[in-house]
Amino acid sequence: LGMVSTFAMPSQKGLPLQPQLVASINYLTTHQLQEQAMNDTTTKYLAPENCISLNVPVVNNPVWGNISPGIRSQEVKMQKIPKLLASGITAFARSVDGKDMSEEQQDVLALFYNVQFEINCFRKSAIRPTLNPKFV
Repeated sequence: LGMVSTFAMPSQKGLPLQPQLVASINYLTTHQLQEQAMNDTTTKYLAPENCISLNVPVVNNPVWGNISPGIRSQEVKMQKIPKLLASGITAFARSVDGKDMSEEQQDVLALFYNVQFEINCFRKSAIRPTLNPKFV
């Protein structure tokens, strides 16, 4: 027990959420949405025309033609993640008043934007090793 107590790191926990919300979160994080429900929902929250950073970046044609089929397949699957995230960000952004956001609302957007940034960096780094040096 002495060694365990020395190395065991207590996990930090935030304040509890309402039980009904927790039940929804737990379900939705362990069950994939049906394709139709996902498509219907993302279609409702397309990237705003004046916010190009919520558009899902695509690989340009010259680069696309020079990456392996395996990487292309991986990239097509990876594009789904920023698309879903952009729809979620758009839905949330439409639900708040941009002039009068709480600190929590600002934090939500900042964290989601950072997830979007990290995903885009990951996608680039996954493609880069397979590219001809003239495209890097």
